[in-house]
Amino acid sequence: MSTYEITVRGAGVFGLSVAYACLERGARVQVIDPGGVAAGASGGIVGALAPHTPENWNPKKQFQFESLIKSRNLWPEIEELSGMPTGYARNGRVQPIADGHTLELAHARAKGAGALWQGQADWIVRPCTGAPWEPQSSSGFVIEDSLSALINPRLATHALAIAVERMGGLIAREGSDQGQVVWATGVSGLEGLSAEAGRMVGVAVKGQAALLKHDAAGLPQLYAGGLHIIPHNDGTVAVGSTSEREFTHHRPDALLDDVIARARTALPVLANAQVLERWAGLRPRARSRAPMLGPHPTHKGHFIANGGFKIGFGMAPKVGDVMAALLLNGDDQIPAGFRVSDN
Repeated sequence: MSTYEITVRGAGVFGLSVAYACLERGARVQVIDPGGVAAGASGGIVGALAPHTPENWNPKKQFQFESLIKSRNLWPEIEELSGMPTGYARNGRVQPIADGHTLELAHARAKGAGALWQGQADWIVRPCTGAPWEPQSSSGFVIEDSLSALINPRLATHALAIAVERMGGLIAREGSDQGQVVWATGVSGLEGLSAEAGRMVGVAVKGQAALLKHDAAGLPQLYAGGLHIIPHNDGTVAVGSTSEREFTHHRPDALLDDVIARARTALPVLANAQVLERWAGLRPRARSRAPMLGPHPTHKGHFIANGGFKIGFGMAPKVGDVMAALLLNGDDQIPAGFRVSDN
């Protein structure tokens, strides 16, 4: 009998979430990643857990909604088990409304949220208050939702890793496959699948973000000027990011000065905030833009959990549950559009 029933390849938020969910169900689990914990996209700094608009509902939006609701209990549970902070806070989000047409859409979406969010969160259209932590809005109105949350990706991933270890899981940089194998290897995994299939299954999309010194802890995140502005609870604000399909590695953060300038324009209170960190990294985007989950197309007993792209942390709690149900019980709960064959 194998020492481990489950081997997870990849110690990012998807891989560790799968490991954690399997351990909760009593499985013996090892996680292997040569780069260590949060070596890829999960080591970022933004951490916007923001929902899709409550309209044109589909399996992807339902999956994300259920995952965001699960996050309310999961991340505090991880903090308690690990003794480490994750930066999770459900403080909502505020977005400016550009014009009359967008204002009409916002009101329609408020009605949609009333039904689709099942009374567990609100989408409100309200007048601007003129508060310093509020984006400028040409219409005089903003959207405020209470479903959005924020997290510190890097801290959260390391806290999740500690929780996995405290539940009896092993995390190592090297090791051999034992039991069923889950490939949660991000960009390199998508590149390998594309090479094997002879077609594009997924791609790397570069993102860039900056961490500014400004204390807005406890305030809602903002989406303004095409940017996420995230007030972490440690006295910093993360702003980002870009989405670049074509890029070189010569200067990884070549567009970041523009990102910072746009953030300062959208929110003047950040005008003189010191830049503490500049981040650039590659995020895995499956061709379908949804997470890619399920059996490996060519390797029996192997599975894939990849393609989190911009919504990986928001989707991860539900990804862990769905993959654990499939691996341990043969219970296929993968939504339409999320299968490997959909890419």
